[in-house]
Amino acid sequence: MKFVFHEAQRRHDPKHFLSSGAPQPNPEAPERVERLRAGAQAAGLEQVQPTDHGLGPIAAVHSPEYLSFLRTIHERWRRIPEASAEVVPNIHPDRRDLSYPASAVGQAGYHMADTACPISAETWQSAYWSAQTAVQAALMVGEDDGSVYALSRPPGHHAFADLAGGFCFLNNSAIAAQALRRSHQRVAILDVDLHHGNGTQGIFYARDDVLTVSIHADPVRFYPFFWGHAAERGEGPGLGYNLNLPLPRGSGDDAFLVALDAALARIAAFAPGAVVIALGLDAFEGDPFGGLAVSTDGFRRIGERCAAIAAPVAIVQEGGYVCDELCDNLTAFLSGFRDRAGL
Repeated sequence: MKFVFHEAQRRHDPKHFLSSGAPQPNPEAPERVERLRAGAQAAGLEQVQPTDHGLGPIAAVHSPEYLSFLRTIHERWRRIPEASAEVVPNIHPDRRDLSYPASAVGQAGYHMADTACPISAETWQSAYWSAQTAVQAALMVGEDDGSVYALSRPPGHHAFADLAGGFCFLNNSAIAAQALRRSHQRVAILDVDLHHGNGTQGIFYARDDVLTVSIHADPVRFYPFFWGHAAERGEGPGLGYNLNLPLPRGSGDDAFLVALDAALARIAAFAPGAVVIALGLDAFEGDPFGGLAVSTDGFRRIGERCAAIAAPVAIVQEGGYVCDELCDNLTAFLSGFRDRAGL
């Protein structure tokens, strides 16, 4: 089994974000790369570098307006007298079907949902190669490489088609799923991150060719708050093609595995040709965000059950933040998945 990673993904180094109104060190730090890569290597995976597949696979998911913003905003922002070193929004529209602002400040508010996704001079390149990593994994799955792990950093599942948020800029899991649609009529995304994959849900909410399933901490009092509730089932042609399985705060291995069984049953009923697992490790009991209480052995059991999916799988890294066990948690998931799948 192989994993994909590009060194440019280290460059993005956000300094702060606001939590309950207070500035805090940003936990989506480059150190995550070292711990995650060590975890993949400990599971016996072989590293490969992604090819540059260009903007096409990314533009299949994100709007050209948004991609232009991400590529140019930091340079434009720095022309503002006394501007901050990182792009952080200070205004947001109350609706998004308005005229498009010309100013860098207005566009930042339009395209950035919160203060957790500051943009620096290095952000675009890191996000671009994070997305290319996910595309490469999807194409390797499509070329009968078996299941592949994409060490995508920065993460992606909070990014909508034209909106960054929650440490995310380009939606790697959605980009991988769309790439898999080239060779598969139906693709499913299983998101097991602590937080609901609101951007992924939003991108596919009105579609019936991509099933989206998310297990996460109940958003009634937890990020992202406004999405991820059980009543959200899709709309239009996508009605019935979105499943949210919110868990009470503090839920551990047993509750998570019960939800996972329900998620896998829904995926089996969809009969996808390929599956993307949006792998968050922040459901861990010792993760800095502290929303759920999955153990290291719980991640092994999650990996084992995911290996029962009757389709090739691209595993795309989402959350999971710096703690002593981050490496071990990834090793546990990948080892459980690989051993049960016989890879």
